[in-house]
Amino acid sequence: MQIRGHDATATSAPVHSTRLLPLVVALFFAWGFCTVLVDVLIPKLKATFSLGYAEAMLTQSCFFLAYFIVSIPAGLLVSRIGYLRGIVAGLLVMAGGCLMFSPAAAAGWYPGFLGALFVLAAGITLVQVAANPLAAGLGDPARAHSRLTLAQAFNSLGTMLGPMFGSGLILAAGVAEPDPGLAGAALDALRVEQASHVRLPYMIIAAVLVLLAVLCWWLRRSPVPEVRAVGHGDYLRLLRNPRLGLGALAIFLYVGAEVAVGSALVNYLIMVGATGSEHAAGNLISVYWGLAMVGRFIGSWLLRFMPAGLVLAGCACGATVLALLASTLLQGAVAAVAILSIGLFNSVMFPTIFTLSIDGLGEDTAGGSGILCLAIVGGAIIPLLMGLVADRSGLALALLVPAACYVLVAGFGLVVRSGWLEPPAQKAGSGQT
Repeated sequence: MQIRGHDATATSAPVHSTRLLPLVVALFFAWGFCTVLVDVLIPKLKATFSLGYAEAMLTQSCFFLAYFIVSIPAGLLVSRIGYLRGIVAGLLVMAGGCLMFSPAAAAGWYPGFLGALFVLAAGITLVQVAANPLAAGLGDPARAHSRLTLAQAFNSLGTMLGPMFGSGLILAAGVAEPDPGLAGAALDALRVEQASHVRLPYMIIAAVLVLLAVLCWWLRRSPVPEVRAVGHGDYLRLLRNPRLGLGALAIFLYVGAEVAVGSALVNYLIMVGATGSEHAAGNLISVYWGLAMVGRFIGSWLLRFMPAGLVLAGCACGATVLALLASTLLQGAVAAVAILSIGLFNSVMFPTIFTLSIDGLGEDTAGGSGILCLAIVGGAIIPLLMGLVADRSGLALALLVPAACYVLVAGFGLVVRSGWLEPPAQKAGSGQT
């Protein structure tokens, strides 16, 4: 099937494009870089606007709520205009969200930041809905798990470098919480001054995103995998696929756990005495995401030889143990090592869940991708739940929330490995799960 007037060389045969795969890898890097900056924003906004943990986690809620609202419309759009034009649209929306940080900072208005984060995430959602299945489809279908994990490794490179970039421009000047007696014009002036540190990094990112959009537009006629037009009824039909439905639940839980841990890192590291400043703690976020990058390169190799469901279950169990240790037993440097090492075990979870879930969907892959990106709303809900627990019982015990999520993700991996959710395309017995 050819999508006329859009990605004009769409094909149902495996596509091997030496030009597109590096571009797709760059997209994974870009949205990882943008997403992780929220972890650096949280301590800055928490102090500037005198927020509690739950209120500060609204930054993640607004960011990941966009996945829930935008994913299905994004899937519909990509199915009609094609992968590459969908990516161009998403990059331009991302750039628009970055530009919105400037008026929010000038006004010193917290809801303005939430709105900018929502628009930025809406663009990221559109890019992800197009880029995830595109990366999986650019080559031998039997290597889809490995190829998407490799692309996600560069996403982790972005999440490793992003905190250093954000910490240097946003947290380096310090985090100043207003004096309780400060009010009126003096309070507004302090908030505007503190918020102004957020403006420059997002202006730089907006410029880079526009350049990427121009490059994608130039390559829009490159050969791409086929994408079938998707209607609202297709989503209801696809949700009745148990493998996809449980995969969406696993994505919800995994993303929620990953975001919750990442959002708490700065405050947790200071709380356990691993570091004494927000700037230093912000730089340590790079270790968390750097370990995820290393794990994805290792995972890309392991998934060539080991069943994907088994690798997923093993990593989720490792993350569970580390979260429990960080929550209940450890302090100081040892606690820091434990919580940062969760990033290593997070490494292969998202790409492995994603490819296991869309396995066998064929031309419905774009619709399945939309549903899975919809489930990323877990990043809006789980961190907020963890914030509520932290406000009542302390940040350490709140880590039990992501630990419980990892247990359920391990269950999905074991169920897939058992063969109970075998995709239709593999009932003849090919492929590893």
